Amino acid sequence: MTSAPPIGGILETAVYVDDLERAHAFYAGTLGLERMVAGERLYAYRAAPAETLLVFLRGATAEDVATPGGMVPGHHSAGPSHFAFKIAAADVARWRAYLRAKEVAIISEVRWPAGGTSLYFRDPDGNVLELACPGLWPNFT
Repeated sequence: MTSAPPIGGILETAVYVDDLERAHAFYAGTLGLERMVAGERLYAYRAAPAETLLVFLRGATAEDVATPGGMVPGHHSAGPSHFAFKIAAADVARWRAYLRAKEVAIISEVRWPAGGTSLYFRDPDGNVLELACPGLWPNFT
């Protein structure tokens, strides 16, 4: 049996929202992400070098979309989703204070057995976001 070719990482992750402009106020205004693309059904943000956060308008992506380069299959999400941003361990306290100053409620803080810490909070659409520092996963050092 042959093994799969290597994967180079996660290029993009997605979240679904009910209001793109409200989401933009949060992701750009509160979290400071740079918007790279603004369309009718999605906004794309630079999350880090070579990493993209796609913010899709809920209900606008279930159908296939034809593009000049080929068809993009439809996809959707019906409820809240989750994803995590990587942060440095030295920045946990700064992020905790910053979120509180922006009136973003931290719903949970977890100290992981391997030494990492995660801060959990919600975006305006109820999606659970996480700020995680090294120690959460063995491959995140």
